[in-house]
Amino acid sequence: MDALIADVIGDIALVLAVSALLGAVARRCGQPTVIGQILTGIVLGPTLLGRLPGHLTNRLFPAQVLPYLTVLSQIAVVIFMFAVGYEIEFRAMRGRGRTVPLLAVSAFAVPFALGIGCALLFHPDFAALGVAHQGRSFVLFMGVACSITALPVLAAIARERGLAETRVGVIATAAAGAMDVVAWLALAAALIGTDHSGRVPWIVALLLLACFVAVMLIAVPPLLSWWMGRSKSVLSNPVPVAFVLAMGAAWVTASLGLHPIFGGFIAGLAMRASSEKPDAGVLRSMDQAGGLLLPLFFIVTGLSLNVGAMRGDAFVLLAVILVIAVAGKLGPAYAVSRACGFLPRESATMAILVNTRGLTELIALNVGLTDGLISQRLFTVLVLMALITTLMTGPLLMLSQSPRTPEPRVFEKLTG
Repeated sequence: MDALIADVIGDIALVLAVSALLGAVARRCGQPTVIGQILTGIVLGPTLLGRLPGHLTNRLFPAQVLPYLTVLSQIAVVIFMFAVGYEIEFRAMRGRGRTVPLLAVSAFAVPFALGIGCALLFHPDFAALGVAHQGRSFVLFMGVACSITALPVLAAIARERGLAETRVGVIATAAAGAMDVVAWLALAAALIGTDHSGRVPWIVALLLLACFVAVMLIAVPPLLSWWMGRSKSVLSNPVPVAFVLAMGAAWVTASLGLHPIFGGFIAGLAMRASSEKPDAGVLRSMDQAGGLLLPLFFIVTGLSLNVGAMRGDAFVLLAVILVIAVAGKLGPAYAVSRACGFLPRESATMAILVNTRGLTELIALNVGLTDGLISQRLFTVLVLMALITTLMTGPLLMLSQSPRTPEPRVFEKLTG
């Protein structure tokens, strides 16, 4: 047992060190940190290190270590998803006219429909990648995989580019928040009734999930407000309350046969609804805890990823999915923004921002792989799609903000 504990600790140290290094390199190259973290899993996994002599990946990450790394990575993802839900600013969706809802609907519904169409049209190609069961759950999952927007990565890019306080950045962030809510609910619907969703019949699981969401979003916020407002409350510090709420909600959704991430996300929404603005201490603590452990999620992802094993049929399908995912976001988002009166550069900037996927997409893909909706070969294809669409964001933003045709409203700060 001591040797196993030593192996786990050593692997954690290795992953954190490589992730920090590649994350710093990514930032120096003008890319978000998540790019370097994704590359950590690729570098240490069978795609790169595993192809070198000596089976280094298997030596560094033996089978008996993986369950412990997986548990820690899932805890990190639950904390991350809580922060995603907690940062969603519903008030930003008000006072923006029709732009936010129209942008959210178009940038989600179009790629979602295209993803479903791709699943139905390219049935033999998915079968060639090892997807044996292509029923309702798989079709819905492909719709979600093509339509997700990574709210945290979008927000980070907007801050780095000086767009966070502009109306373009605020509207794109608000639309991404709305799309996140719909995407996770759609993914939950896809998982209900699968072979991996537990012993509870799907109709019962659906009803229980609906009741749980209603309780969390209607009853829990006022209770939290009352509890945290007590001056002599035993748990007056909101940070432990946030952790308990996230883990408790994750346990409930896991017991219903869904992934724990759904509970973490719903808990974040519930705690956000209990206050007018996010608590800085809660956000900082959750970001620090999740950020410390999240590299373990990327190594677990990377160990399921083998880009070197891809063949011609996989690259063809990757090209198709990329076109669907990118065009399905950029086209409708740009058209809606222009129809709402935004200038061309403003519209292009919002469309590019909502095309970002990153970590949020990887979490959804891991759920699909764990629950048997997709094969490892298709998982590799979809991870590459997430990586490419995130890499595109920085260069496309530089192109859209070229000073050749100045439109100063893009950089106007919001005053209220």
